[in-house]
Amino acid sequence: MSTDLLGKLLHSLKQELPQALELRERLHEIPEPSHEEHTTARLVAEALGTGSVESVAGTGRLARVGPPGEAVAVRAELDALPIAEETGAPFAATNGSMHACGHDVHMAALAALFRAAGRIEESLPRPFIAFFQPSEEAYPSGADLVVREGVLAERTGAVVTAHVHPDVPWGAVSVEPGPVNASSDNLRIIVKGSGGHGAYPHRAQDPILALSHSIVALQSLVSRRLNPMHAAVFTVGWLRAGSAENVIPDAAEASGTLRALDPADRQPLRKMAREIVENTARAHGCAARVEVTEGEPATVNDPALAEAALGLLSEAGFEPAPAMRSCGSDDFGFYGRTAPTLMLFVGLEGAPDTPNVPLHHPRFLPTGEAVGAVARVQAIAFAAAATSLETL
Repeated sequence: MSTDLLGKLLHSLKQELPQALELRERLHEIPEPSHEEHTTARLVAEALGTGSVESVAGTGRLARVGPPGEAVAVRAELDALPIAEETGAPFAATNGSMHACGHDVHMAALAALFRAAGRIEESLPRPFIAFFQPSEEAYPSGADLVVREGVLAERTGAVVTAHVHPDVPWGAVSVEPGPVNASSDNLRIIVKGSGGHGAYPHRAQDPILALSHSIVALQSLVSRRLNPMHAAVFTVGWLRAGSAENVIPDAAEASGTLRALDPADRQPLRKMAREIVENTARAHGCAARVEVTEGEPATVNDPALAEAALGLLSEAGFEPAPAMRSCGSDDFGFYGRTAPTLMLFVGLEGAPDTPNVPLHHPRFLPTGEAVGAVARVQAIAFAAAATSLETL
């Protein structure tokens, strides 16, 4: 049944792709930052070809087609990044923001797939929800807001998405069960000591020294405190202390990101980080605390949905990609708290006319052919979920 549904979606989709390519370029030209995606949301709503578009989480948009019942929601992201574009494309953005993570491609693909689904509405076994989410790139997270508002919880049986990725080969799709993106927490470390003259360090308790030893000791979180078969990372992004070369300050601060692929590792890593910082600072005569800003949960693919999607790749012209999991984060993980989820990564490595650069790079620019590729993968995800929900 899933192959029949996918075949109908793909056939209908062909008629929608020329318009989708135009929409992608228009969206790319006018990128907007998180929670300010007003023009983006208007263009997407107009492209859906339906008068029934619902506003959610501020600038988010949601449209539905198909029979009554529990739906499958397909997500795309509205927001851009605060990056000045350097692609040189004729439709490049010039406002200081940029779609450097493929969100313009995701949106255009989903608009096309929604119209394609509308053409075969009588063949849909479940409702299709096209969901355009705000603020994937910044806090407060759009997905977190949507989950808190309960927008999808009562009417959605699964939430699926597709994301372009330059580490996956062109023509291949990464379909992995279980965790595929890590949780993300920000740790702010504050060390309090006692300041003094740099020539008389024995009369002070140096917070810079205590902080430095704490940062080095925190590397043992991954290297010595975590199962070596589990993926995690701790990276310090900034340090701040003092104002003069010959003055020991009273306090020193640092901030970093703590990420864990396995959800079960998240809380223990936080606890160990606090212990390491507090005890290391104490050994240097200082006091310290760690403030945790909780970010995204891990993105965990439902095994049954992943298996169903894997079996549909060849029908849509794709090959399975080599196994790929990432300590990158995506707020898509929040949806796993309310429904089965599935995130598929669409390959860009080796794609025609596509710079060999990572996500979030000022020259990141997927080929126009990526719009059709993402739309076909979104169709795979919808068909897999729509026909698998009975067994979940």
